[in-house]
Amino acid sequence: MSTALQRLLHPAGTLTLGLELPLDNDWGPARLRRDQAVGRPFGVPDLSSHAERAALADRLGFAALWVRDVPLYDPVRFGDAGTVFETFTHLGHLAAVTERAVLGTAAVVLPLRKPLLVAKAAATVDQLSGRRRGPAGRFVLGVAGGDRPVEYPLFGEDFDRRTLTFRENLSVVRQAWRIPPTGRGITATGLGLEAERQLAVLPKPFNGSIPVVVAGRAGQNLDWLAAHVDGWFNYPRDPKAAAGHVASWRAATESAQLPARPYLTPMLLDLTENPDTPPSPIRLGLRTGRHALVDHLRAMSDLGVAHLSLSLRPGDRPVEEVMRELAEEVLPHFPTPDTAPAPASAPAPH
Repeated sequence: MSTALQRLLHPAGTLTLGLELPLDNDWGPARLRRDQAVGRPFGVPDLSSHAERAALADRLGFAALWVRDVPLYDPVRFGDAGTVFETFTHLGHLAAVTERAVLGTAAVVLPLRKPLLVAKAAATVDQLSGRRRGPAGRFVLGVAGGDRPVEYPLFGEDFDRRTLTFRENLSVVRQAWRIPPTGRGITATGLGLEAERQLAVLPKPFNGSIPVVVAGRAGQNLDWLAAHVDGWFNYPRDPKAAAGHVASWRAATESAQLPARPYLTPMLLDLTENPDTPPSPIRLGLRTGRHALVDHLRAMSDLGVAHLSLSLRPGDRPVEEVMRELAEEVLPHFPTPDTAPAPASAPAPH
């Protein structure tokens, strides 16, 4: 049975495109000036149209919608509130207002959360997201180790131990999704939980599990990640640097004789009105017209990037306008599998 992650892989091997929430342009220069004038703090997006814009993205054919996990707004050290809403609550709402787009976290800070509750929340989103289009969930659980030391003691966790905590929590999450034999329950030795107690986490995911991708490395080496996660969501890089990371990821999976695992990446985008604007780098992305954007995405696809999510926060143009231009002029080059006829003879995905 197809998983939500497989729905992001085009049969022709070309990358697919998603959007990162919030669908706002709160980092655009004009918006920053307006926010400063009215006293709105930096990094806090306007969410008044979040559901309508997510539904529009779904109708326009974007492959996925991704939300971030920022537990605490830290205006002094980081100045970015992420997508503001609590991650799983937000995704449950998005599951009700969308029908086709894969929903993902990019990414849940796993060491800060109780793993049994993560398992329950993730399976709930998976169930809710699948009910409108038959028995198949649309959820991908992106996880990370976290990079904000101030948060750890506030959640009762040790920042220096987060690498080990990440491994332990991921193991518990996967165990909680399984259906145990009759008369047995979850086994989580680190929690003092034995199968004889017959405890279970409900609901269970549609497919018996949920695809897990890791953002960054969470303190792990690539060999461990290749054996324990289903994909690598790596940070934005220029094509030359991305090529090296894609090659390293492929080598890690091939050395362990594992099935191919996709490489995913985000990118900040300031799409100009002039389609011929040449690309210029901005932090973690590009300012460009659509023609050069298509060229850049083709280059990333040729490297083996399976999915790329765009954040529209750096731009000044109305978000709906940018979304429609992307859908009309860019998505046809990188169609979502559900909306694209499969080629007669398609090579295996990257």
